Amino acid sequence: MTEKREEHKIAGAQYKISDILSKTFDFVIPNYQRPYSWTTEEAGELFDDLQEFLADQKPTGGDDPYFLGSIVLVKKETLPRAEVIDGQQRLTTLTILMSALVDKLSGEKAAGFAKYINEPGDVVEERLPKPRLTLRKRDNEFFHNHIQTEGKLADLIVRDTAQHTGPQANIILNAKLFVSRLEGLSEEAAFEFGKFVVNHCYLVAVSTPSMQSAYRIFSVLNDRGLDLLPTDILKSDIIGKIPEAEQDAYTKKWEDTEDALGRDPFSDVVSHVRMIYRKSKLKKTVLDEFREFVLSEERQPKALIDNVLCPYADAFQTITEASYECTGDAEAVNSLLRWLNRIDNADWIPPAMVYLKKNDGEPEKLVEFFKHLERLAASMFIRRCSINDRIDRYGKLIEVIQSTDDGILFDDASPLMLTPEEATKTVDLLERDVYTMNSRVRTYVMLRLDSWLSDGAARYDHKRLTVEHVLPQTVDDGSEWATTWPDEEKRKKWVHRLGNLLLLTRNKNSSASNWDFDVKKTKYFTGRSGVSSFAITTTVLEKDEWTESVVEQRQEEMTAKLKSGWDL
Repeated sequence: MTEKREEHKIAGAQYKISDILSKTFDFVIPNYQRPYSWTTEEAGELFDDLQEFLADQKPTGGDDPYFLGSIVLVKKETLPRAEVIDGQQRLTTLTILMSALVDKLSGEKAAGFAKYINEPGDVVEERLPKPRLTLRKRDNEFFHNHIQTEGKLADLIVRDTAQHTGPQANIILNAKLFVSRLEGLSEEAAFEFGKFVVNHCYLVAVSTPSMQSAYRIFSVLNDRGLDLLPTDILKSDIIGKIPEAEQDAYTKKWEDTEDALGRDPFSDVVSHVRMIYRKSKLKKTVLDEFREFVLSEERQPKALIDNVLCPYADAFQTITEASYECTGDAEAVNSLLRWLNRIDNADWIPPAMVYLKKNDGEPEKLVEFFKHLERLAASMFIRRCSINDRIDRYGKLIEVIQSTDDGILFDDASPLMLTPEEATKTVDLLERDVYTMNSRVRTYVMLRLDSWLSDGAARYDHKRLTVEHVLPQTVDDGSEWATTWPDEEKRKKWVHRLGNLLLLTRNKNSSASNWDFDVKKTKYFTGRSGVSSFAITTTVLEKDEWTESVVEQRQEEMTAKLKSGWDL
């Protein structure tokens, strides 16, 4: 009976990163866990948030802790071994950050951070040297050889990610990101930043000896359920200030709006309204900042509901559902909204809400604005701008929309417009290896290109969609491809570029990759009807051969079409 109680015993405590990456824990990622999936988006946001938090502390000499969330472990109380049920992404990313700090620093400063990557061992305590974190078997050797082995980072960050698995590519790109960010700091500033991370950043480790118990904890911590949302608290605050005789009517108005959207989307509206008034990244909670920046300006509760929350909720629904209605060309507006909704973030939505609310009955203005907004959002998507850069840009855009006429909004100096440098960088990336971009980015680029090749007539509601190569990534000796493309360097130059890519509405078929060009066209690149639903793929089917000159010409045509479509 005692043993059974022990199996379900739960321990939870707050630990500094210096204690997390110590002899107290020997972290192991079980093989059944999903791969390491944090991209430079998440890693960059973590770095920027830490740096920003540290900068905010310095002027006041503050010593506030930074909370990194919780991790769930299967761990016996008396042993350091800890199987990670939840927390793999943060622990792996923190280890990559420690490796980048070691690479940046020298002498005893570097050694001070190296001990957070590897247990140095102790003959007295009979502890053997070993890594603090062991990844899944498939990725662990790569991680150990390049992240946990000192002096290997410089070679790692120049590797071609296309030659590696997804998790390994994420490791490479995040290491490269951290090295790049630290290069912008002096050695002393980097050391202070690292000290802040290990001494003032905290994780809550929740552990239990039982796998079953650990998963139950994980489920509870991640269960969305019907928890109290900020909107519930705000509803009580705001409606409570309305005269009692009118409270029922405004409660109904609030609840009708929330029901039409759903609880979570309505909560998103409140978050976006906070951004519209605050115009910067969230520093506290949504509730705190809504009270501080929205309620302080909109002091009349009825006006807040009538003139702010309900109209912005309507705008949000129109935008996210691409359901604009008018007597003019509503489809032109909705087409642009559908493209914007394919962007992998919602940071563009607040300025879209502001402009739509302001110009609801003027479709010509909306088309012009959303055309430029999609161009801006797509460029930042392609350039993988950080969340901080996006929020800063959209905050400035909201300010311009609210305070000026459209003449200034569409001026070259407006935050709505790309700078010449931004346009050039976008074109440069489009002319390079599009296939090695983030999968959502490359799909967006290919679909947008296809839309312009088909004069905007196509609609894209495919459940399955893949970007495929014509010239295969790997060419077998003796194949037709080896004869047509004998030079490996030329294959490497063109294989991942736009000129060699097309779209399919089917699952990838690895066995089809080395089929001869004519066979590929008839058996793989066409549907049951013998044609393709994509203009970009039809341009391949029209070719009799697939040579370097064909790919080069197609590359020029594709990039020219993108430059024209986005006015780059």
